[in-house]
Amino acid sequence: MSENNTIVVEVQYLPGLEFWTCYEKFETIVLEKHEHFQKQTFRNRCQILTAQGLDTLIVPVLDGRSKHKTLIQDVKIDYHQPWVKRHWGAIEAAYRKTPFFEYFEEKFRKVYEGKPDFLYDLNLQMLTVCQELLRMPDKCRDTENYQRSYESPILDLRDRISPKHGPEEREFYQPVSYRQNFGEQFFPNLSILDLLFCQGNKARTILKASLKNTATENTLTV
Repeated sequence: MSENNTIVVEVQYLPGLEFWTCYEKFETIVLEKHEHFQKQTFRNRCQILTAQGLDTLIVPVLDGRSKHKTLIQDVKIDYHQPWVKRHWGAIEAAYRKTPFFEYFEEKFRKVYEGKPDFLYDLNLQMLTVCQELLRMPDKCRDTENYQRSYESPILDLRDRISPKHGPEEREFYQPVSYRQNFGEQFFPNLSILDLLFCQGNKARTILKASLKNTATENTLTV
């Protein structure tokens, strides 16, 4: 492992393009498995584009309201709420008519139908599906224990990619517009679902062009 090209980051639910530009840029992705679950983060939410505009999909968890801190690997999903029906219904309504939905839908549907017990497992399974569809190598490994901080040359990105702050405040993602399914306005940094369903085999080319500080930065129009 080349530590000067390694990041540590939380595992996210169907991550946005900023996460995937980091995946593209770095050689090793260390997924934080021993942290405490944190609310209102991308750990259990993502954004898609629908006919009504942006829609945030949130995975409900059984430990989300607990006063006691719970390790992310132990956070259980709350299937008493009909969130699977809600998420898949929203995804299907948003992307059924996109060029690549029919080619990719079954892989995502199988994960939902499998009903993983734990949020970490759901996120990891979705991450694997996306990585395979993007034709990216498997760069991920789990942390073996929790470390409060990491020293250079390892880059600690835990809680850096946050819905509380836009990607323009960070140094990884430069939006490159592509044809989305609704309207003329381009919405950057949506869940990778948007890019995959709309652009298919061009998705990784767009991700590479979306890396900040590269020769291809912001030059690709699809």
